[in-house]
Amino acid sequence: MQEITITQLPDPSGFNADPFTDIIRDGARKLIEQAIHAELATLMAAFSNEKLEDGRARLVRRHGHLPERDVMTGIGPVPVKVPRVRNRGAYDDKITFTPSILPR
Repeated sequence: MQEITITQLPDPSGFNADPFTDIIRDGARKLIEQAIHAELATLMAAFSNEKLEDGRARLVRRHGHLPERDVMTGIGPVPVKVPRVRNRGAYDDKITFTPSILPR
């Protein structure tokens, strides 16, 4: 019988993949996304009654999502989707949404 000489190297990120960690990461992802959606709802409510110079409503709307990105947390990288926002108005008066809880 041959002796196995392959050495198992540790994960360079320092995080092991196990079912419990996956459950915690999924919970962290949901919690981060809920906070982002609450912040977005506040932004949209702030501009809901605003009008343009010609009297039309500003219309701040969700417009899909930005590409999914990993946010580094204490339990490792967590994939997060951030909603995209668009609005009707002049180009220099554009409203952008950047969640305060996520790094740029």
